[in-house]
Amino acid sequence: MVTTSTTRVASRVVVLAGGLSHERDVSLRSGRRVAEALREAGTEVEVRDLDADLLRLLRDDRPDCVLPLLHGEIGEDGAVREILELVDVPYVGSRPSACRAAFDKPIAKAVLRRAGVHTPPGVALPHETFRELGAATVMDAIVASVGLPLIVKPARGGSALGCTVVREASALAGAMVSAFSYGDTALVEKLIEGAEVAVPVVDTGDGPRALPAVSIEADGGVYDYTARYTAGSTEFFVPAKLSDHLAAECARVAVAAHEALGLRDLSRSDLMIDTEGTVWFLEVNVAPGLTETSTVPLAVGAAGLDLGELMADLVAAAVERHRS
Repeated sequence: MVTTSTTRVASRVVVLAGGLSHERDVSLRSGRRVAEALREAGTEVEVRDLDADLLRLLRDDRPDCVLPLLHGEIGEDGAVREILELVDVPYVGSRPSACRAAFDKPIAKAVLRRAGVHTPPGVALPHETFRELGAATVMDAIVASVGLPLIVKPARGGSALGCTVVREASALAGAMVSAFSYGDTALVEKLIEGAEVAVPVVDTGDGPRALPAVSIEADGGVYDYTARYTAGSTEFFVPAKLSDHLAAECARVAVAAHEALGLRDLSRSDLMIDTEGTVWFLEVNVAPGLTETSTVPLAVGAAGLDLGELMADLVAAAVERHRS
């Protein structure tokens, strides 16, 4: 069981939620959920959206800490955290440079591959390259090299927006169009089939520790945006239905991702376990969803922790880090 030991020193927290990304609604739901949990833990909380008044607020009425719960590019590419550092306000979460590396899936995969972690083979294709080299020729080369089935996704983004499973070569073109609608670069990977699990990692000041893995079984077989945020569309099992060996390996991979990418405080790694028992790293999220249907709160509960208490400990750790 994960325990927290941080001495709390913060009393007023600004939760950032909303923004203008495709994941605005998810961010708002996360913000409301965490704000309520923090209040129950005795913390004074104000939920703020990104707007022209935010910097004035942070300068003139400084909170003890900021908790960014912005999803999508605006919240996970490090830019907002750069601003928080400019105004010298403590915040929960990873540094901007680490956010940028984690948010770019091809870069994160390359880092984890160098760290000895299995990650699916694939190729990252900017839209311009795809168009200028000839879409049909490029797609033929992908199928010949990577093989079928494939999964196509935006290279930068979350909540499975723009992701498509491709089982026939004829469906690849449509999948590429869908991915490009969410970003300039598409990541085409070999589809790993098996058990999908999510493993959160937390660090309240005594080193990163994996929470219990959550296994995910979506009604349609694909854990897409609808399956993630529609109550009843997905069945979760926590702790995941895994052997002790596989549970330990999933925890090891999640912590390895957290450490190799230089992340802080909280992350969530998405993994696949194939039929031979190999654990594959797919991606890591530096601002994971904390809604009623998100996996992190499920893992927090399975670890015997209270979400509000844990978030308050992360806030306290961030304040102490800033003071040091």
